[in-house]
Parts: sequence; C-alpha cells; structure tokens
Amino acid sequence: MRGPSRWVDPDMTQDATRDDALLKLLGEGNGGVLVTLKKDGRPQLSNVTHVYYSDERTIRVSLTDDRAKTRNLRRDPRASYHVTTADRWAYAVAEGTADLSPVARDPHDETVEELVRLYRDVSGEHPDWDDYRAAMVRDRRLVLRLRVERAYGVPRR
Repeated sequence: MRGPSRWVDPDMTQDATRDDALLKLLGEGNGGVLVTLKKDGRPQLSNVTHVYYSDERTIRVSLTDDRAKTRNLRRDPRASYHVTTADRWAYAVAEGTADLSPVARDPHDETVEELVRLYRDVSGEHPDWDDYRAAMVRDRRLVLRLRVERAYGVPRR
C-alpha cells in the first residue's frame, strides 16, 4: 500500500498553494470530463456531472451499469478527471483510482442513499424522492468514487 499522495505534476514540483488552487477548481463547478481507458489503452472521454468532496479528496459521479465508462473502470480502475474555467484558461486534471459502488438494487439500499446525497449536492431537493429512488434501481445506477491521488494543471491567476 502506498503512503499519502503528494500533489505533484509529473513535469514539475508544485507548492501547497498551487495544489490547493488546482483542487479548488474541482469544487467550483459540477461538470467535467471523465477519462477512462479502453481495452486497447486509448482514452475514452465522457462529459459528466460531479461533486468534489474536498474533505475526502474524492470526486463522485452517478453512472449507469451498462455504459462504456463503467465497463472500462471495472477492467482498469485508473481514471483522470478534467475541469476547466469558463474562459478555458485555468484547468485541473485529477488522477486517481476508481472505486465503484454496487449497482442500486433496492430504493433504500446504500447505493441509492449515496445517489440521493449526490443529487442533493448537485441540484438540491428532488420534487419526488420515491420516483427518484425507483429510477436509480430501474436505471441500474451506481456511484463512481474517484479518490484524487495527483493533480496538475493551470490554477486561476
């Protein structure tokens, strides 16, 4: 098992202030690009909605069981996540190892509870939680937890 991660760009050493600024970008919005690896090693990119939990250094994303990104992560849990500012000047790429929850099987199982938390943190309250919970099971949803091991990019000026 590896020790605590250092937030280091592979091409240059970063200081703590720069690291904090890059990680802050993850929490400023809720949209980004998830990068997983196909069987042939080439990247597969997906626009997704996320929440970054800074206290855990974890990005969470709601996925469906039948998508390429989910299959890719089951085969190879290495992933990257890209966010950028509206002016596209500042950006951060977070690298980590994916942890996938079980697929939702019951409207009140742990996976659905985590999906409810994720929804609330992105959008607030849902108008019909019973309908939402049933949809999570019907859609075979699960949660990607990407624990950030490294980050690089260009922070805001």
